[in-house]
Amino acid sequence: MKSNPVVWFEIYVQDMARAKAFYEAVLAIKLEKMPAPTAESENMEMWSFPSDKETSSTTYGACGMLIKMDGCPSGGCGTLVYFGSENCAVEAARAAENGGSIAKEKFSIGEHGFISLVHDTEGNMIGFHSM
Repeated sequence: MKSNPVVWFEIYVQDMARAKAFYEAVLAIKLEKMPAPTAESENMEMWSFPSDKETSSTTYGACGMLIKMDGCPSGGCGTLVYFGSENCAVEAARAAENGGSIAKEKFSIGEHGFISLVHDTEGNMIGFHSM
């Protein structure tokens, strides 16, 4: 496979305003409101992470969004999403400053760089990666 096989992710939330504020502050980005794609999904609230929709599925990185949907609780330790950064300790500190908590401080993963793990305001564990 020549491209990144991960093309989409969703982070489920219970309090969209709180989660949106957390991710915008921690990642220093602005999320984009997404309309409900079908009549059946009108009970969903979705906010997309910034991405280059023309190239994101064929280069490093994937598109994704925060989503609030009936029957899909947040939290747990299933799939772990990692966000790229210059220094993963910076985003981990921002997470703690914005209502989240640090699960594991920045640590080395050898030649592959460094990671840190945090819990967001919704109980989801997410990671940050840097070289």
